[in-house]
Amino acid sequence: MSLTLAATLEALLFLSPEPLDADALAAAAEVEIDEVRAALDTLVTRYEQEDRGLVLRELAGGWTLSSHPEAEEAARNLFARPRTPALTPAQAETLAIIAYLQPVSRPEIARIRGVNAESAAATLLERGLVEESGRSQFGAVLYRTTDLFLRLFGLRSLEELPPISAFDPSPELEEELRERLLRAGEARVAG
Repeated sequence: MSLTLAATLEALLFLSPEPLDADALAAAAEVEIDEVRAALDTLVTRYEQEDRGLVLRELAGGWTLSSHPEAEEAARNLFARPRTPALTPAQAETLAIIAYLQPVSRPEIARIRGVNAESAAATLLERGLVEESGRSQFGAVLYRTTDLFLRLFGLRSLEELPPISAFDPSPELEEELRERLLRAGEARVAG
C-alpha cells in the first residue's frame, strides 16, 4: 500500500519542528509544487471537517501541524507539571538495590553501595519512586518501590524486573560487586 501525497506531507509536517514551505515539501516528496499545494488544501479541509485534535496552519512562510486551539487548556494542564530530571547514577543504583532487595533499609543500601545512601534515598522518596515500608528489627526505615516506579519502567509487577543473571558486568566490576555484596551479607547476618 502506497501513501497518498497528502498522507506523506502530513508525515513530513509531523516530523518537522519548524514550519516547512511548499518548495521544501515538494523537494522531499519529489513532486511538483502544484501537487503539494493541492494536497495541503486537501489536508486543511480534512482537518477542518473531521473532529481532530490537530490543525494544519500556514505560519512564517511555511506549513505546520499544531494542536487545535480548543485543546489549549488541556495542553497547558499537561505541560504545566514540572519535568522530573533524570536520575543520577547514585540514585539509579540506590533504586536498583531497593527494587531487587525490597524491603531494604538505608544502612543496608549504604553497605551494598559502599557510600552513604541518604541523599539518593531521600530524592527517590521525594519523587515518589520509593516509599517507606515499615521498620527493620533495629528500627531502621525500610523502603520499597511504588506503583509509580512500575509505571515509569513499564512493568506490570516486580516479577517483570530483568533477572539479575542477565546483567553482564566486566570481570573487575563483578569482583567489586561480589565483595560489596558479601560484606553486606555478613553485616546483615551479624546485625
